Amino acid sequence: MADRMDRINALLMREIGEAFSRLITEAGFNRAAVTLTHVETARNLRTAKVMVSVLGTPEEQHHAMQCIKRARPMIQKTINRDLHIKYTPVLHFELDHALQKGDHVLAVLDELEHQNPQDSDAWEPADDDSKD
Repeated sequence: MADRMDRINALLMREIGEAFSRLITEAGFNRAAVTLTHVETARNLRTAKVMVSVLGTPEEQHHAMQCIKRARPMIQKTINRDLHIKYTPVLHFELDHALQKGDHVLAVLDELEHQNPQDSDAWEPADDDSKD
């Protein structure tokens, strides 16, 4: 069953991504800043949580999410027309902060590396003598 749900999630993600580029034409919506990160469909196929990452300030993120939520009925209708599954899940869009958190961690690591400049080749993993 998990394999089937993975295929449905991937199919929905592809269709929603295509719908984003065709249907959301509002001024100020930056398609390049929006990434679909994850789709999680309920086992009964009635609902799907769509996680969206938006690069930019909190105001830009809010604007993008409002554009997406206003376009939800059109996206829903397109998916209903294009997909041939028993039920078309009702889409619920949520802002995903995972990519931002990852970027923050990488920035902190980069800053630490610049504060402690050491030869990156100097570190080598210790030999494991317990293999004998």
